[in-house]
Amino acid sequence: MADVDISDILLSIAKAVSESLEKIDIHLKPRYFAKLFNDIKDFLQTPIELSGEAELSVGIAKITAKTKESPQLRDQLRQHLEPRTQSILSAINEEILGKGNEELKRRGKNGLVVIVDNLDRVAPRPVPSGRSQPEYIFIDRGAQLRALKCHVVYTIPLALMFSNEYETLKNHLGGGVAPKVLPMVPIQSRDGSELGKGMALLRQLVLARAFPDVDPLSRLTLIPEVFDNLQTLDRLCRVSGGHVRNLLGLLYNCLQHEDPPLSRHCLESVIKGYRDDLTLAVDDQEWDLLSQVVQKQAVKGEREYQILLRSMFVYEYRDELGRWFGINPALAETARFRALTATLQNG
Repeated sequence: MADVDISDILLSIAKAVSESLEKIDIHLKPRYFAKLFNDIKDFLQTPIELSGEAELSVGIAKITAKTKESPQLRDQLRQHLEPRTQSILSAINEEILGKGNEELKRRGKNGLVVIVDNLDRVAPRPVPSGRSQPEYIFIDRGAQLRALKCHVVYTIPLALMFSNEYETLKNHLGGGVAPKVLPMVPIQSRDGSELGKGMALLRQLVLARAFPDVDPLSRLTLIPEVFDNLQTLDRLCRVSGGHVRNLLGLLYNCLQHEDPPLSRHCLESVIKGYRDDLTLAVDDQEWDLLSQVVQKQAVKGEREYQILLRSMFVYEYRDELGRWFGINPALAETARFRALTATLQNG
């Protein structure tokens, strides 16, 4: 994630789509890629053949495996591919996506959807142009990412939503359409009152991992097999703040300490460790920013985003009034935050 370029994304898409099609006996013979692999095999010192029954996905896998071992080879490959980006894009559209869509529709399907996950984790490091890596990929090269001839879903860094070039992002990557934001699961309202629907969904999210084939109502009767009581499950859901990955992380940590049914004591021990680790990362300036979030329930600008949301000190929620922000519930339980809240109330 610290070193991703357009050529990496395009090759990953070509590999994943061809691999998926091969699994359902749609075998492609992409002439352009056979020529491309022949051009680059000398400096990679890896034989890459696409003759006979050889599959495109296998050829790309050989390239990515070789370049992962050596940053120098990766740079050489990128230098070779960069001036050919438009040709690679055209080949993917015509020889892979076009042929794939055509065959899928012949079989009664609607066509291809490409989902490119984890690009929201691209590191915000500067590139030679002076831009950040996310700006370079999604704004400067966004039009190329949008040029694939199928339905495409990219995950992108949330920081770009706070960028001064948000409108450019919309136009280049989204064709004028704003990116969709996936906020936290809402488990409380702006005034702090609990939202039953969100809590019910989080309970099911946890229980579905223990009992995937049981219907939702019946799962609730099986809570004693996973937790010592319902209150322990609800405590886990509340402290997650509706952040699914954190919820599952806390659950996993509990399972490392003891087998189900998980006890409240075990959960509190895991929460304490998480809370202490999180608190260590917050400096005085960040506590000041957190106090502003508590008062205004808002985060403004890319700088505040990078500090607060990227560090998961603050979570984003949506309701009928729009976007609002709340402090991570684990931080809300610290003595420092309680003192901060008391000062605000007294002030």
